[in-house]
Amino acid sequence: MARSALMNVMVQAAMKAGRGLARDFGEVQNLQVSVKGPGDFVSQADRKAEKTIYEELRRARPDYGFLMEESGVVEGGDSQHRWIIDPLDGTTNFLHGIPHFAVSIALERQGQLVAGLVFNPVTDELYSAERGGGAYLNDRRLRVAARRRLSDCVVGCGVPHLGRGDHGEFLIELRHVMGDVVGVRRQGSAALDLAYVAAGRLDGYWERHLSAWDMAAGIVLVREAGGFVTDLADGHDMFGRGDVIAGNEVVRRDLAAAVRRPFKTSKSAAAP
Repeated sequence: MARSALMNVMVQAAMKAGRGLARDFGEVQNLQVSVKGPGDFVSQADRKAEKTIYEELRRARPDYGFLMEESGVVEGGDSQHRWIIDPLDGTTNFLHGIPHFAVSIALERQGQLVAGLVFNPVTDELYSAERGGGAYLNDRRLRVAARRRLSDCVVGCGVPHLGRGDHGEFLIELRHVMGDVVGVRRQGSAALDLAYVAAGRLDGYWERHLSAWDMAAGIVLVREAGGFVTDLADGHDMFGRGDVIAGNEVVRRDLAAAVRRPFKTSKSAAAP
């Protein structure tokens, strides 16, 4: 697969940060046995990875701006371009020694997402896409799954955790989706879930309470693999609303309808 100069810059940054995360992940697994746990160590690993990515991208494109999970907004001299970076998506997995996490890098040009990369350094899986150029897993071209009935589908989701999100709202959504699909998966990394949709491993995916860096690269991947991505209101304000839903055209539509289906109380169910 021939990569553009821009994608080569992104790959180099992700690989360098990923090598550091892979080393740190081995240490985290050792720290699991300690009473204090690896929390502080993981925070350092996250910041170190972000610094590595920032320095690599800044060296290659010194005028581009940044939106980063840890460091926030860094304005650039070129107002038309902005990198969107999550140095460690799946921090809780990393913290608990679960090898399912990723580096996520996306590029905006004039407010439009034009390139995305998601890299799991443990499995050495590199998902990449540029607008108009298709999506790839390492050197293999990706397409979203072709299933058209939810009853044949496995879908991914995000589960709100302690102190975040509306747990009751999610349980209603889950109840509706569970009744329509063959399986639901919660894997702990929005970036990888969207990459899995692009690869056809998941037929669909939805999640609320996300930030731009959680989903930016994955949005590019799904679109370039022939899929559809919207917010949960069928619009395109994923960053503003903080929610996302993805799949092929039919699955995205029907999954969105299931997620938004009104909850019937026992009283309303008994009404004529």
